Amino acid sequence: MTHPTDGSCIFCKIVADQIPCFKLLEDEATIAFMDINPVNPGHALSVAKGHWPTVDVIPPEVLGAVARTAQRVAKAVITELKPNGVNLLQANGEGAGQSVPHLHIHIMPRLPNDGVALNWGYKPGNKDEIEAIYKKLKAAL
Repeated sequence: MTHPTDGSCIFCKIVADQIPCFKLLEDEATIAFMDINPVNPGHALSVAKGHWPTVDVIPPEVLGAVARTAQRVAKAVITELKPNGVNLLQANGEGAGQSVPHLHIHIMPRLPNDGVALNWGYKPGNKDEIEAIYKKLKAAL
């Protein structure tokens, strides 16, 4: 299977075995490996083998494969490491904290008081604003 690549992308280089990694598993569409800058022990990545930067441009079947790989790794993390919880995080664009522009899902074991700031407090939204955005999105779908 041929995948689009970007010669300057660190994840493309890992897929091509040009940069070593702690590879957990690999299939036709994905690769999973340990994050070398982990938020907690056991932090891993599920990565598309092809170079698609964000969720809006990746083929749906490849996104599904990345999610399946992330689930397999998350199950192993839960079983073997027994964390307090697990976050699956997929960021798109610099504003969302995406540091490598190649689609990937973080599998992040969580520990009590680990200082990882992913959770937010709930506050009621403006119903008129929600409805206006809903109508715009619904029309686009």
